[in-house]
Amino acid sequence: MTQTITIRDEELSGGAVNEFSLDCLSEHITVRELIRSRVFQEVKDHNAKQNQTEFNGLVQPTDSERTLNGFQMKKRRQIDWKKQFEQALEGFERNQILILVDDRQAESLEEEIEVGPQTVVTFLRLTLLVGG
Repeated sequence: MTQTITIRDEELSGGAVNEFSLDCLSEHITVRELIRSRVFQEVKDHNAKQNQTEFNGLVQPTDSERTLNGFQMKKRRQIDWKKQFEQALEGFERNQILILVDDRQAESLEEEIEVGPQTVVTFLRLTLLVGG
């Protein structure tokens, strides 16, 4: 049974920058799988849009500048989700990205999260990461 969770990106000030829903195929998911699913979906959505140079994702793509609501790329191109995923994992392991599951901090990539209809996952970026 598919579970839908709310993904929220927040700034250090506590304000929500971005919020969207993410479908999970089971009631349990590791932090690594959560990051993978999130990054894969946001890159897939971006790459499907024609002439899109703005990217609103977890990791800043190379050749882009930070904007108020995301990142502006110098020219339209496909983003490599695997590079974005690797950068996100590295950011989590270096404590540059904090992940809060219903206000409880995830500690490791292998930690298992119980997913329910009210689950809210907050990604808090402490520094900017540049990926693919």
